[in-house]
Amino acid sequence: MPARETETVAEEFPPAPVPNTTQLSKLRTAVETCRACPLWRNATCAVFGEGPKSAAVILVGEQPGDQEDRAGKPFVGPAGQLLNRALEEAGIDRAAVYVTNAVKHFKWTPRGKRRLHEKPNSREIAACRPWLLAEIRAIKPKHLVALGATAARSVTGRPVKVTQVRGQYVPTELGVDALMTIHPSALLRLPPSADRDEEFARFVKDLKAIRL
Repeated sequence: MPARETETVAEEFPPAPVPNTTQLSKLRTAVETCRACPLWRNATCAVFGEGPKSAAVILVGEQPGDQEDRAGKPFVGPAGQLLNRALEEAGIDRAAVYVTNAVKHFKWTPRGKRRLHEKPNSREIAACRPWLLAEIRAIKPKHLVALGATAARSVTGRPVKVTQVRGQYVPTELGVDALMTIHPSALLRLPPSADRDEEFARFVKDLKAIRL
């Protein structure tokens, strides 16, 4: 007899519970109840964006890292410190911009006592995208900056090869174009043979393209 075929039923999740509001405080509270994908199960908390509601620029990263997950704030770890330095050299006040991530929960895999970053998949990016769209609607920025491929996919709604459009503005359906560049964590992963100063300078040059 032929082997019986078994069906694999994908786990279903409810849609993101995004309230109909432009108040960031209410959005920040609501995101803690999000169960639109499985990432909330292993995260300490949801990490919402941070910055002034009057910000002209929204910087979008990938997802919280280990330190962000513990602190409940975006870009406070090594990549965040590198971003702060790059913004300063680009002449951009970090306190004047809004920083957030495409995915609000930390996706990780255990390695001994460490929690190692794991890249969000397309399903997780899509499940979390309503939160990013709500942030954009609330702030109405003049500029979006996508830091890396995950952020680029979230702001455009499609896969983007950042290496091909780096330093350029790409049209979106959000009423604002998005500047494409790398995520600062990419600089932290450079091999020893790379010219770190040169790559950092290139990142700063990308940020200087923000049309302030």
